[in-house]
Amino acid sequence: MHLDHVVRGLKRSSDSYGVDLKLGRQSLYAIDGLLVLARKPFGTVMMVRDIAEAGGVPENFLAKILQKLTRNGVLVSSRGAVRGYALARKAKEIKVRDIFLAVEGKDLFDRCIFWSERCADSDPCPLHFQWKRIRERLIRDLMDRTTLGDLSKR
Repeated sequence: MHLDHVVRGLKRSSDSYGVDLKLGRQSLYAIDGLLVLARKPFGTVMMVRDIAEAGGVPENFLAKILQKLTRNGVLVSSRGAVRGYALARKAKEIKVRDIFLAVEGKDLFDRCIFWSERCADSDPCPLHFQWKRIRERLIRDLMDRTTLGDLSKR
């Protein structure tokens, strides 16, 4: 499964509100790389170049993403005789929310998706409070209930 399916799910969930969520290319590559690992037996350690090749992701870009995922507990890195990365938990235990927060930043779901430069509770954009109401439902309904294991089955 490709991140496009997740984004389409987000879009469907938010269409009724006129919202178009945008995630960065890093999130796309993170999902693609993690799906490679999720389809292997749990604990399989793979080198960055092998993950990149299998996922169709640029190796240099993926290396930086995998470091973020490791810092945030999604992956573990191995530097011994077998070098590379492995899932820190079983794929069914890794929520899509965990992945996006690791890659996009802790404030991903707090950011205004309309006017990021000027929007906050103290200086809201015209759509700020509508977004604030629906984002919790969106996170709960899609991001917290969808796991890497779910994505790897499709």
